[in-house]
Amino acid sequence: MTIKVWLNGKEIEKDIEKDIEADLLLLDFLRQNGCYSVKRGCETSNCGLCTVLMNGTPVLSCNVLAARADGKNITTIEGLQEEAEDFGRFLADQGAEQCGYCSPGFIMNVLAMVHELEDPTETEIKEYLSGNLCRCTGYVGQLRAIKLYLSRKREESK
Repeated sequence: MTIKVWLNGKEIEKDIEKDIEADLLLLDFLRQNGCYSVKRGCETSNCGLCTVLMNGTPVLSCNVLAARADGKNITTIEGLQEEAEDFGRFLADQGAEQCGYCSPGFIMNVLAMVHELEDPTETEIKEYLSGNLCRCTGYVGQLRAIKLYLSRKREESK
């Protein structure tokens, strides 16, 4: 069986019998293909560190077999570099990026939320990001950064 994935816009084709193991997780597949922003955290699909977009929807790559990505568009933070850097500046300005370990998964979810929800409420933001664990912050700075980022996005769209 061959799987074909579009990873950050680049087509990758792998043979499951020759190139990859049938039980290979998407997280490991992505790291094998140079996407080092995708991190292994809890290995129980609870922390959000391994979040990527599959056809535009956030998924936990530690909980998806690489074979399930066949025919799908997978986007990592490497594929959203400009947007990620833009939002990352808001995190840093608000003191919400301390160790930075959770940032790639967190940023992926924020960017997906921005594309999916129009003018989300604070409750919607919290619900959307509920699967992201951060060991360093109390989430106040992160929430502040998100609100400021959304406010600027609204201003730009006027």
